[in-house]
Amino acid sequence: MTLEELNKQIIKCEKCKLCKTRLNVVCGFGNEKSEILFIGEAPGRNEDEAGLPFVGSAGKILDEMLQSINFKREDIYITNVVKCRPPKNRDPKPDEVDSCREWLDFQVEIIKPKLIVLLGRHSMERFLPNRKISIDHGQPKRLEGMVYYPVYHPAATVYRKQVLEDLKKDFLKIPDILDKIDKADLS
Repeated sequence: MTLEELNKQIIKCEKCKLCKTRLNVVCGFGNEKSEILFIGEAPGRNEDEAGLPFVGSAGKILDEMLQSINFKREDIYITNVVKCRPPKNRDPKPDEVDSCREWLDFQVEIIKPKLIVLLGRHSMERFLPNRKISIDHGQPKRLEGMVYYPVYHPAATVYRKQVLEDLKKDFLKIPDILDKIDKADLS
């Protein structure tokens, strides 16, 4: 299956109540052959309107972070744990995360990334449960053959300068992490 075929299925999804309030399903965007998969939380208002992930203020910060390591959106793939906007941008509920679980699993399976960058606590909870982003950010974790790299969500940087500094430092580690994965040097 290709991402295009999968996206046609995701767009029709009505597994949870978010389908009743969404404008668009936000499947993801980018290079399906990317070495890096970025996973955020859920679409916000701007993303719901555009049908694309990370197009608002958090998207601008993400673009700056990508540029700092010589990447563009076209080089990576970006998606979210939940594919539809929760009302009023509230946190996704556990049943909504569960409803989208298979879609995200299929995306990971199709893309086969070397590295999954977990943008924020909700994304981290999905793959690395019972951890704290404030403690685990910037520390790659190998689990069942996959390398996960939790970082703060770009939206968390808007009002907290220290979080922005941490995010910048964590992003600068990404090329080295990829290099270590290639050399099987990451513990």
